[in-house]
Amino acid sequence: MIASFLITFREALEAALIIGIIAAYLSKLNRADLNRYLYLGAGVAILVSIFLGWIFMMAFGGLSGRAEELFEGLAALTATAVLTYMIFWMARNARRIKGELQERVEVSISRGQLFGIATLAFIAVFREGVETVLFLGTLALQDPAGLLTGLGLGLAAVIVLTLLAYKGIYRLSMRIFFQWTSVLLLIFAAGLLAYGVHELNEAGIIPAIIEHLWDINPPQNPDGSYPLLHENGAIGSIFKSLFGYNGNPSLSELLAYITYWLGVGLYLLSIYRNPKGESS
Repeated sequence: MIASFLITFREALEAALIIGIIAAYLSKLNRADLNRYLYLGAGVAILVSIFLGWIFMMAFGGLSGRAEELFEGLAALTATAVLTYMIFWMARNARRIKGELQERVEVSISRGQLFGIATLAFIAVFREGVETVLFLGTLALQDPAGLLTGLGLGLAAVIVLTLLAYKGIYRLSMRIFFQWTSVLLLIFAAGLLAYGVHELNEAGIIPAIIEHLWDINPPQNPDGSYPLLHENGAIGSIFKSLFGYNGNPSLSELLAYITYWLGVGLYLLSIYRNPKGESS
């Protein structure tokens, strides 16, 4: 639930920020009448994203056994790759997003291409929608009920926050926002990579090298429920979703996790330590 909440909150808030910046700029230009194009593009993007989510779940619903493990593993690795690319892109381009949005809005208005505003809104929201479907789809494979709860809470939090901070969105530092949320997504991506490797271990695609380096999963309770710290327990499942916690990891799973942290983490740190090297 917490992982799906964080993903939904981050992706939905990013889309809301972009729409809010455009709406605030239209208001500054005294062209609030063009908001209908903005909302049209955003609305269509949301509907298309929901449709893609439905297709994803339908495709997974008919799988079982090794095919299911392959699908889960490849979906997790694909989501990790997309998430990593998004983190790097935002780290390098967060400073100029606001200026580019303003420039595109002005060009659309000056050329009379008002549906260009709708297109701009569609692309911004659809990109976040596709990412959300991909990330939440992998979580749905692990905990469907928790995903729905986190999804609902994440959307509700974004709606409330957007309404409260609407007037301040235009002045919000996109760099600071993406810098802190990228750290959270980096943590999630490392766990997602480990989960993908784990599933491909079970499918026989990636060798485990050593099947279980350790096993610290507490035994099930007499009533069949899981202890709190078991990877399927109340606390352990949260650690599993957020950090990739596994009570009995394979060596290849652990190596993938550590390598990701060292490689991606250090590279991201170098970007933030050298802001002059970013695009402007």
